[in-house]
Amino acid sequence: MEKRRHLPIGLQSFMNVRNRNCVYVDKTRFVWELAQDSHPYFLSRPRRFGKSLLLSTMECYFLAQKDLFKGLEIEKLETEWIEYPVLKISFGGGAFEDDAHLKSYLNHMLSNFENQYGIIPHDENNYSGRLENIMNVAKNKTGKQVVVLIDEYDKPILDAIYTEHEEKNRSILRDFYSPLKDNENSLKFLFITGITKVSHVNIFSGLNQLDDISLKKEYATICGISETELEENFQPEIASLAEEQELTVEEAKQKLAKIYDGYHFAADSEGVYNPFCLLKCLNDRDFGSYWFESGTPTFLVKTLQNQPVQLQSILNGRKATEKQFKNYDPESKNMLPVIYQSGYLTIKGFEKETRVYTLGFPNKEIEDGFLDSVLQKFVTVPDDDLGLAIDNLRNALRDKNIDRALGIIQAAIADLPTVVQKNMCENYYESVTHVMFRMTGFDVTSELQNQYGRSDVTVTFPNDAYIFELKMDRGRNFDEVAQEGLNQIDEKGYPERFNVSGKKTHKIALVFSSEGKGLLGWKCGEE
Repeated sequence: MEKRRHLPIGLQSFMNVRNRNCVYVDKTRFVWELAQDSHPYFLSRPRRFGKSLLLSTMECYFLAQKDLFKGLEIEKLETEWIEYPVLKISFGGGAFEDDAHLKSYLNHMLSNFENQYGIIPHDENNYSGRLENIMNVAKNKTGKQVVVLIDEYDKPILDAIYTEHEEKNRSILRDFYSPLKDNENSLKFLFITGITKVSHVNIFSGLNQLDDISLKKEYATICGISETELEENFQPEIASLAEEQELTVEEAKQKLAKIYDGYHFAADSEGVYNPFCLLKCLNDRDFGSYWFESGTPTFLVKTLQNQPVQLQSILNGRKATEKQFKNYDPESKNMLPVIYQSGYLTIKGFEKETRVYTLGFPNKEIEDGFLDSVLQKFVTVPDDDLGLAIDNLRNALRDKNIDRALGIIQAAIADLPTVVQKNMCENYYESVTHVMFRMTGFDVTSELQNQYGRSDVTVTFPNDAYIFELKMDRGRNFDEVAQEGLNQIDEKGYPERFNVSGKKTHKIALVFSSEGKGLLGWKCGEE
């Protein structure tokens, strides 16, 4: 039996990856190219995308640990290998639900640097002053400018999102980072990573000169694994996966791409796989939902609870300008940056003339996991029964038993969740209904547009098309509202595209309570 190679699943230390002889996808050319400029850089990428490993690689490079880079691209590019003092600051290991935890973490981290350089702090609560002093002492003692690497800079903000401590943590960090601008002469290199890009006015007020490479095409594959890199580095693992799953190698690659590929971090750039999920799949030889098994970020759940009205707008491709999804502004109600930057949406298209992007789910794993997370928070079905409810809904649609299908949805949204206000219930009901239909796996489209309007939900089969129109009662008679929905289907010409293709159309109007009492009933039109 062929000996299996070591895959660096979850490893964040470049030294460990190299010393353990793990398969390593060579990203060192990026490190060398970035190091040639004195720009301070910022990079946002979703969790589990290799940001920490990238910073660890930079740390080893600036510490001139040349032996670790044997056989890699950077060995041919670098000729001097000069050692610099490195301050690597990571917030990944802490929990920052309040400002007290953040202050304690900063104090511990700064104390370690002070011990390293023999510094006795004069004021332990002056975090920015301590960081500035460490930078100056490190430069004076070594005779070299300082390299500062900051990993997951935004975790203290995301941990406290939508609480009173969010602004407190942001204020502490704003002050803590201020020496990074005021001491430019002491800095050789600055690189900051995180999941989100918090707007400059809220945290980077002193770092407006940051070069944000998050959406630049030349750095689209700096994290993650491209199709080219998959082919070059993992042929034995792909073959083993194919054998285990009783697939051809080509079929295995197609399934890998469908489930784990599809992230695009720039317009017209090569797509990349989530490295954690890809490596887990290749190691386990099984197509699992590894990204969500590693934990759904709490800030996503908080975002969904804070803005449940946004759900249906992202199901079929969300149009947005770069400004709308690039920076998270805590004072704005726009949650698109959080959802995009946390990896649930990616760039699917770009119109050069209007500079409008289309955002969508990157792959099947993310779509299914996201929709499942939505339902667990916004329906009354117990978590352990949710899968059964979706299975029953799927079976009812397959059997074309519309009464049974809608009865399942009616039971799932019987009550308005406490996180949804009465004036938000219309969008809530529409969103959750759309999501439940989409999770069946059938050909379901939300907001299908023609020249006259958009049909709410359509479910299509080889010979049939079901057109659902969702209406709120607003204190009116049920029959009146239901008939209004059926009339709209005809007046807007929603069935026409299906009639042309020879499909039999079925028209159904759903009526919801504007008082938060769920799905009141439905009425089917004449075929």
